[in-house]
Amino acid sequence: MDSLSSSSSSFISTFSLHLSSLRRPSSSPRLLRINSAVVEERSPITNPSDSNDHRRTSSKPKTLHNRTNLHTSLSSSPAKPRPQMNLATSLFTTVEDVINTFIDPPSRPSVDPKHVLSDNFAPVLDELPPTDCEIIHGSLPPSLNGAYIRNGPNPQFLPRGPYHLFDGDGMLHAIRINDGKATLCSRYVKTYKYNVEKQTGAPVMPNVFSGFNGVTASVARGALSAVRVLTGQFNPVNGIGLANTSLAFFSNRLFALGESDLPYTVRLTESGDIETIGRHDFDGKLAMSMTAHPKTDPITGETFAFRYGPVPPFLTYFRFDSAGRKQRDVPIFSMTSPSFLHDFAITERNAIFAEIQLGMRTNPMDFVLEGGSPVGADKGKTPRLGVIPKYAGDESEIKWFEVPGFNIIHAINAWDEDDGNAVVLIAPNIMSIEHTLERMDLVHALVEKVRIDLVTGIVSRHPISARNLDFAVINPAFLGRRSRYVYAAIGDPMPKISGVVKLEVSKGDRDDCTVARRMYGPGCYGGEPFFVARDPSDPEAEEDDGYVVTYVHDEVTGESKFLVMDSKSPELEIVAAVRLPRRVPYGFHGLFVKESDLNKQR
Repeated sequence: MDSLSSSSSSFISTFSLHLSSLRRPSSSPRLLRINSAVVEERSPITNPSDSNDHRRTSSKPKTLHNRTNLHTSLSSSPAKPRPQMNLATSLFTTVEDVINTFIDPPSRPSVDPKHVLSDNFAPVLDELPPTDCEIIHGSLPPSLNGAYIRNGPNPQFLPRGPYHLFDGDGMLHAIRINDGKATLCSRYVKTYKYNVEKQTGAPVMPNVFSGFNGVTASVARGALSAVRVLTGQFNPVNGIGLANTSLAFFSNRLFALGESDLPYTVRLTESGDIETIGRHDFDGKLAMSMTAHPKTDPITGETFAFRYGPVPPFLTYFRFDSAGRKQRDVPIFSMTSPSFLHDFAITERNAIFAEIQLGMRTNPMDFVLEGGSPVGADKGKTPRLGVIPKYAGDESEIKWFEVPGFNIIHAINAWDEDDGNAVVLIAPNIMSIEHTLERMDLVHALVEKVRIDLVTGIVSRHPISARNLDFAVINPAFLGRRSRYVYAAIGDPMPKISGVVKLEVSKGDRDDCTVARRMYGPGCYGGEPFFVARDPSDPEAEEDDGYVVTYVHDEVTGESKFLVMDSKSPELEIVAAVRLPRRVPYGFHGLFVKESDLNKQR
């Protein structure tokens, strides 16, 4: 996740001789390093000039999953040729190969591309212009006129050394729906990093989560990066982020987000294509980076956000007014260590932050003796929740509450109770936080309901489901207000998602709150669900009157689909299924933008 890649600007921010006569074809040396890929056989696609329609159409692709020969993958996919490397790039690439081979090879599964990029985690090797989709079940309801867009990692260049799931370049997969018809488009977010490396023809910037494993590797890659900067290959001032985590729509702009950088403004065209406008600093008022999970108040239209970093203040809180004008920073110096702070929650009155056990490793000797990532778990630290008024001018009013063993990566929702004297937070608690980066398959996320009495300081909590659940959403109209329903992805184990459940969080403290479930079937895995209201303009509509949408991939047939489920049905009944013209890799967070908002894009 570029999310966790906040280390990129936060934790580690500013931080063969392949001459043409000696070099083999550009595909060969890169491919032999990775023995895991998806072999994608693309059916012929009609030339747009041969049709009166501006969109491309394609027949069903055939996808074979293979862990033995990546060379076949590129041979059978129409990847574009890379630019010819100059002498400096060839030299730097050779040095990088030495580091990857002799100093820091991908020895752990969490950074081994053969493991990380297996099955449908493998990248697609080119972009997809707007292409017609086939509706194979039911029909797309009128309330879905608009676009569902999902972000996720898709490395532009196949890794030649260590690679973590969170290190890939951001790619957006957008299904544009209009009057019951759908088109799919997949485009990279054209970040500064993406553009520099595309022009160079090779990776230039280091992978944050896989490139700094121990002192020797960190020194080697840090020195190589410094030389690249000094020779003008890239300028970190222009941003080093991946924009691969999530999306947000506010102030009539659509943003691709990754917390290691500023937001990137993107635009969805009428034809369904995706354009990158560029980095957005809100008239020079936003510096360095911003969370990938800003919160827009559905009543006031204001957006609340934060950034975090490796030096005090470890947390900085800020907001944007309803017109998108950034307000002044509120530094939080009472957060006493550099905690990994990926998400937060808001209520009508407050913002809630979690200081968890995952963060920058503060003892240098641990890094020297044990190696591994500079981001790790401190099991001796007691997690805390900080509650601050939403419109605070400074941190003087923040209150911290210890909540032992409560480590959250994502927040689902929060609200005020007792006339503002208490807050309630719903969030998945990561039960084994030490495995978050290295062994996600061992992570179990238990959704909990936490209540904090702001007057007495008493904290009470209880689980609302025993399942391994994360990537959970609510009806966006209830953000920051008391909500009844949650739609959460089922880890099988994470990061693979085998289904979705609907939770009714208002049930009793000792009850399992699951009220509906949809499993995708053997060999089928999906992504984060998203709730779309049937009639968002109806203030009297029931909270769960709408649809749950997501992408699902069948690893047996190699086919990807867009599913629309009835959120009021006990089985989350599928009301529409759309066969996608190409595989959509597993990713991170998505967003539905209604047609009326797309028409307001700036």
